[in-house]
Amino acid sequence: MPASERVPEVGLSAATAALDVLSAGTLTVRGQVRDASNAVLYCETAHEGRTLACVYKPVAGERPLWDFPDGTLAQREVAAYLVSEATGWGLVPPTVLRDGPYGEGMVQLWIESAPEDAALLALTEDDEPAEGWKAVVEAEVADGRTALLVHADDQRLRRLAVLDAVINNADRKGGHLLPAPDGRLYGIDHGVTFHTEDKLRTLLWGWAGEALPAEAVTVLTALGSALDGELGEQLGTLITAAETDAVRDRVGRLLETGVHPAPGGGWPSIPWPPV
Repeated sequence: MPASERVPEVGLSAATAALDVLSAGTLTVRGQVRDASNAVLYCETAHEGRTLACVYKPVAGERPLWDFPDGTLAQREVAAYLVSEATGWGLVPPTVLRDGPYGEGMVQLWIESAPEDAALLALTEDDEPAEGWKAVVEAEVADGRTALLVHADDQRLRRLAVLDAVINNADRKGGHLLPAPDGRLYGIDHGVTFHTEDKLRTLLWGWAGEALPAEAVTVLTALGSALDGELGEQLGTLITAAETDAVRDRVGRLLETGVHPAPGGGWPSIPWPPV
């Protein structure tokens, strides 16, 4: 059965049971993830007989950005996890903010990526995407040739596209998509999110302008209510009041328009590098 038909039922990720271990466990650094723009450490965390692999991103290892306040990326990663859990889709691995060997940082459950039955992203020399694929953008390849970048018409990706629109994700690359052995698809690297200005930059534009599925409308309606309650209070400890208000505004705008957002033109719509 294709992976797109094996989407686990909506509900909180079973992996949330790992939160206690991530939060209270003894954190031991085992290595470093190379080629990352910020410090990313591969670790183990052990608590009450359980040991889990995890990623630790210390605030001290964050590179300054011109458009985001210094030292806030870890908090934004945790905020993205909270919003993901509030949707019931479980799209972000369990993530906590805690102290570690190099100070406060984000600690997230390590996800072992599994081979897909079919790729999620591809390049094609066809003018139009094949059945089961959505067009993203025409890209220049070797020798001056062009190819069409496409992504799978996959329910898991579509859910992630909705989440990205809510959290205003400025960096949804192909390498940030992790298919898990249980059929779930996780998104990682959510440090550049929740800006008050429109900065949505993603490879998942295939549904731009299309009507939101009924499932997404139901989830967004519930999310709007949650933002006026406990979720809003939780976000208020991680991002600014203006940024929290912007989340409410984006949810309201999605419900009002009823469609997936399209590139705005005032900000590069495709991340670089795309993977």
